[in-house]
Amino acid sequence: MNAQVAPSSQASVVRARGLRKVYKNKVALDGTSFEIPAGRIVGLIGPNGAGKTTALKAMLGLTPFDGEMSVLGRDPRTQRDDLMQDVCFIADVAVLPRWIKVKEAIEFVAGVHPRFDMARCERFLAGTQLKPNLKVREMSKGMIVQLHLALVMAIDAKLLVLDEPTLGLDILYRKQFYQRLLEDYFDEEKTIIVTTHQVEEIEHILTDVLFIRDGRITLDASMDTLGERYVEVLVDAGQVEAARALKPVDERALPFGKTVMLFDGMPFDRLETLGETRTPGLADLFVATMKGTYA
Repeated sequence: MNAQVAPSSQASVVRARGLRKVYKNKVALDGTSFEIPAGRIVGLIGPNGAGKTTALKAMLGLTPFDGEMSVLGRDPRTQRDDLMQDVCFIADVAVLPRWIKVKEAIEFVAGVHPRFDMARCERFLAGTQLKPNLKVREMSKGMIVQLHLALVMAIDAKLLVLDEPTLGLDILYRKQFYQRLLEDYFDEEKTIIVTTHQVEEIEHILTDVLFIRDGRITLDASMDTLGERYVEVLVDAGQVEAARALKPVDERALPFGKTVMLFDGMPFDRLETLGETRTPGLADLFVATMKGTYA
């Protein structure tokens, strides 16, 4: 089940228009435009090199770019210091320095982020086995996730940006990270942007999705509308040509001669006569988009 969050009445947190960024001969962002409303959990999803991290760096004022960008009403190129008062940026929870102690990690984050709430951090840690002098190298992966969560949960930011936050963690700890984030951190006053290529693992927490390929947005939709727009059909053997005539956006073969086709915006009553219908998973939509069969 997808996260259900009431739309916020606030203005959009991020507005991007015609973003362009070129690294030497590589176009990282190619006229990219998108908008992220407040109070949403947005997945920015694409393969390696698609432009995910560059888009985040543009939002955070970490790289120059052409085009227009507004984050929390500020231009990240000229108002970055002011912007970062309301933003928390987290990458890869598995890369905390192995020598650092719990108390040192807390002191560091408390010293650099003005919205860090020490009492909230301590309340979260009270439910764990993490002690002040415990070093990262002495922790299990699960304990590292708990420490990183404690640091994130203690920052009262309007925008939380997560760039491949669970890279290198086992699936159990990846799921734990996202579930705690949803249950203990998120509310309708906050906005979370997550970049990942592990689509199926975050599908259940997302309210919106942005697919990016070759620096361009190929899908921009709320999770609620995907089930209305896209339908997968396990096409009956005798209906393959009839189904192809309806111009599916993707087609793939299954064992035993079966064929699955993906349709976009096709009336359901025209599809149900072709075979078994189902709502596609986000991973299936992602694969179809990345094939380049449609945009």
